[in-house]
Parts: sequence; C-alpha cells; structure tokens
Amino acid sequence: MATAGANKYKRTNTNGMQHQPLDVAIVGGGLVGSLLALHLGKKGHEVNLYEYREDIRTAELVIGRSINLALSARGRRALAEVGLEDALLNHGIPMSGRMLHDVNGKRKIVPYDANTNQCIYSVGRKHLNEVLLNAAEKYPNIHLHFNHKLVSANLDEGNLSMVDPVTKDVKNAKADLIVGCDGAYSAVRKEIVKRPRYDFSQTYIEHGYLELCIPPTADGEFAMPHNYLHIWPRGQFMMIALPNQDRTWTVTLFMPFTQFHSITDQDRLLDFFRQYFPDAIDLIGRERLIKDFFKTKAQPLVMIKCRPYNVGAKALIIGDAAHAMVPFYGQGMNAGFEDCSVLTELFNQYGTDLTRILPEFSEKRWEDAHAICDLAMYNYIEMRDLVTKRSYLLRKKLDELLFWMMPNTWVPLYNSVSFSHMRYSKCIANRAWQDKILTRVLYGASFASIAAIGGLCYRHVTIGHLERFSTAILSTFQLLKPSASV
Repeated sequence: MATAGANKYKRTNTNGMQHQPLDVAIVGGGLVGSLLALHLGKKGHEVNLYEYREDIRTAELVIGRSINLALSARGRRALAEVGLEDALLNHGIPMSGRMLHDVNGKRKIVPYDANTNQCIYSVGRKHLNEVLLNAAEKYPNIHLHFNHKLVSANLDEGNLSMVDPVTKDVKNAKADLIVGCDGAYSAVRKEIVKRPRYDFSQTYIEHGYLELCIPPTADGEFAMPHNYLHIWPRGQFMMIALPNQDRTWTVTLFMPFTQFHSITDQDRLLDFFRQYFPDAIDLIGRERLIKDFFKTKAQPLVMIKCRPYNVGAKALIIGDAAHAMVPFYGQGMNAGFEDCSVLTELFNQYGTDLTRILPEFSEKRWEDAHAICDLAMYNYIEMRDLVTKRSYLLRKKLDELLFWMMPNTWVPLYNSVSFSHMRYSKCIANRAWQDKILTRVLYGASFASIAAIGGLCYRHVTIGHLERFSTAILSTFQLLKPSASV
C-alpha cells in the first residue's frame, strides 16, 4: 500500500506563510500529469504519480496512436515555471508558418506572424514525456509508479484502488488531493460523472486520422523545408506534416471515415493519392505509403466538455480528462500545461486551502476550456479549406496590417491563441469584436464611396455605371468580411 505522511515534517511557504504540505495522488503519468507533479513537487508537496502503462522511457513507441505536438506560448510558460523551457526549445524545431501544397505540387508560405516572426515548435511526444519524468525523478518527494491502473475510487475520502495489469495485484492508496490527468478516457472522470447534476458531453467527429511518415533524403536531410507546418488542404479533408529531429516527418491524414473505408486496396490508395496528394507519393515513397497506410486503422477524434472539474476539496481533473479537444489548433497539450500554471497560481494565492483552490480552478477554467474546444473545431475548417480561399488570405493581410499599426489593440485570433496568454474565451470575444468593427467600417466605406462618386459623376455617369460600381464595392466587402464564425 502506498502510504501518506512521509513529507509531513516539512512545510511549504506561500507569501511568507507556512503551510503543511499535502499528500497528492496524480493519476496519469503522461505529459500533463508529469508536469503537474513537477509543479507541486517543487512547492514541497508529497506527490505520488500513478501511470497504468509501463515506463515510457523503456517502452517502444506505439505507431499510429499519437499526433505530433506543437509547443506554443502557454505550454512554454508552464515549462519555464519548472525550469525546462530552454531544454525543450533546444530540442524542438521552430515552425514560422504554414506551407500549403496544392494538387499540382506548388507551395505557398503563409506566416503565422509576419510582423514579429514568432513561431511554434514541433516537439516529440515521447521525448517530452521522458524529459518531464526524468526531471520529476530527481525530486525526493515525487514518486513514480508504473503499471498502476485505477479501478475504483472514493473521491470524497481520497481513497484509490489500483491493479497491476500484468500481475493483477491490487494496491490501495490514500491522499489529501487526487488529480486526474489520465486523458480523454479518464478513469477519474468516470467516477465524477456518476455524481448527480454533473454536466458532461462527448462528441466524436465524423473524421479520423492516420499517421504516415516521410523519410529523410538519400543524403540524410529533410525532404522539405523544415521550419514550416506543411498542409495539403483539400476542402473536406487534409494532410499535414511536422518535422522531427531525425529528419523524418510525421505525416497525419485527416478525413471522413467513409473516405478511409473506401480505400480497400493499394490500387485505390495510389489512385487517391495521385488525385489529391501527387507530390506526397515521391516524398513518402510508394512502397512505404502502402505499408504504413494499411498497417493501422484510422483513429477517432473526440471532444470532451464537462464541468465542474472538482469534487469538493478532495479531487480535480485537468488536461484532456477535463477538456479533450480535436488537434487542429495545436492547443491540447498547451491548454493542459496552462492548467498546471493556473492551478499553481491558485496554490500561490491560497497556500494549501483546497476548499478555495479547487472550486476556483473549476470556475475560472471551464469557460476557457470550452472555448478552445470550439476553436479547435473551427481551425479544422480553416486548415482544410479556408486557407486556400482569397477571402481568408485578404482577411489575414488586413489583420496583419492592423496588428502592425495597433499591436496592443488589434491582435489576430491565431496570435492571441498561440502567442499570448489571453484567456481562450477572451480570444473568441476579441475576434467577435474585430468582426463587428470590420463589418461596420466596410459597410460604411462601401456606401460612402458609392455616394461620393455618384455625387461627383451625376451628370456624366449613367445609372448602369453606378450599379456596376456599387456591385464591385459590395463584392470587395464580401471578400474581406469574416469567412467563418467561432
């Protein structure tokens, strides 16, 4: 049995006040769980981290079940708070924008931030998890337990019952605080959902994903310019590629399951790629494409929304356990890491008073979590379809110009989400405000132009000329106005 109290003789310090350290049980040793262990261990709490899988540091990478990670501002701050930001940035590969591939193989660069050249970083999931676990292991008050699968819990009492998937041995533990960081199919959340009046929704989208790989060139170099997120947008589906340290590319094909199911043999696969992704065949390699495509099945994409995230002052869920999202904004990991930052801020504010920390975390975080779930769905439409449209590109240019002119007033949506710490709900509100301003300005400018030119040319221009001019003005407005709402 895991025992509590080993750290009770120590005391934590918050704003000059001494607090008795807590015994914390974190369920889930993935990215968010291991980072939270560092945040709480650094504050002097006794942390037991329970993971149902074997130690990822000694396990082989499971193919086809992970999407590459994009590290941006929110995740970077959470890593910086435990002294790991620089180590991860040195490993990561900066991506300064999107490189779009059309069906003819032509490429177009769309920068994330043309004014300041900010970038996101492609990082390997396994490497990041290993770095976090290695750092956690250095703390004498953080204890790692692998092959511990949660089977039941009394969250009100802080009791956990776990089983070893291999030996079937049952192990029990008790904690002052239980934190579920165990992903979209969270066992801790399953215990919470049983409680009355709990809000919970689970949505599977009709699209799935399948991972492929672009190998290095014959001389060991990247097969494409590596400081970009590469996208093959095709309207109802798309393919993306992120660079890896070993000069390979993790390629992810997103499309409806009906489309996946229609590709039943190698001839249909090659016909499909010749029609929609002809340049990718040579990049991946014909034989490797066939092998990797049929090696695994397309995986589902799920969105989870729920609230509240706490059970009184005893239990909490964060990360994907609280707000799993589709991966199209690259914010799943970053939002989970930001959860750690927000929770740490509350510990700094309230010491170890869980009666204040946990309810306030739930109230402070749920609206932002729901907002980024919605934004992630919107960004799939943008990435697979809107990025190729003239209206999208014109709006992006206008946003960049206004951002350059008024950097503290006009922050584009993508910048606010990926390069700032603005609350996700505020990012949506800010975008809605921008849409409203642009709508008023463009309508006003359109009709003012029509009226002014009509007055000047009244004696020399026919009604037909004015009608054609007004139609041109309104067409311009239609191109510049918002192309989708979020």
